[in-house]
Amino acid sequence: MSRLFGPVRQNGYVVRDIEAAMKHWIEVLQVGPWFYIDRVQTDWFCHRGQDSAVELSIALANSGDLQIELIQQRNDAPSMYKEFLDSGREGLQHVAFWSTDYQSLYDRALGLGYRLGHEGQIGGEQGRFAYFDTGAPANAHAGTVVEISDISGNKGRFFEYVRKRAQDWDGTDPIRPVQGRS
Repeated sequence: MSRLFGPVRQNGYVVRDIEAAMKHWIEVLQVGPWFYIDRVQTDWFCHRGQDSAVELSIALANSGDLQIELIQQRNDAPSMYKEFLDSGREGLQHVAFWSTDYQSLYDRALGLGYRLGHEGQIGGEQGRFAYFDTGAPANAHAGTVVEISDISGNKGRFFEYVRKRAQDWDGTDPIRPVQGRS
């Protein structure tokens, strides 16, 4: 548990082939079912202070209370996902913390010197998210990115739905397409 952010709620993996990644999690790790959004519709998205027309595919599943997120960027728009892949990496890119008091957490992180990498919104004002570089504040471990996500609206209800479907998943219907917004 982070004294600043609370419990880690999600591990986010940036992948080059989301279908192969889901298959691995299903067949090798037997984690599922996966809720797959082929094209996420963001209300807005900014990378390092500049608007970016990022195109993403996302898949979500749970292992217990920990959500696993797979992300494949479908274009070359600026993002921390693209930076991660361009650096030759693939795999765990961020840990996420969820909040019903998003603005307070966002302001606190900035006040402590965390640097905003990218941020956006999905499904209205209660769907905000922000990714912070962990190279700041000074002396921080330059590793995994920190995401904070507002779960006070529909996104939080959807995340709870995904968690509940995983509790008694019997291996059937392992990939479940989701239409619209995540």
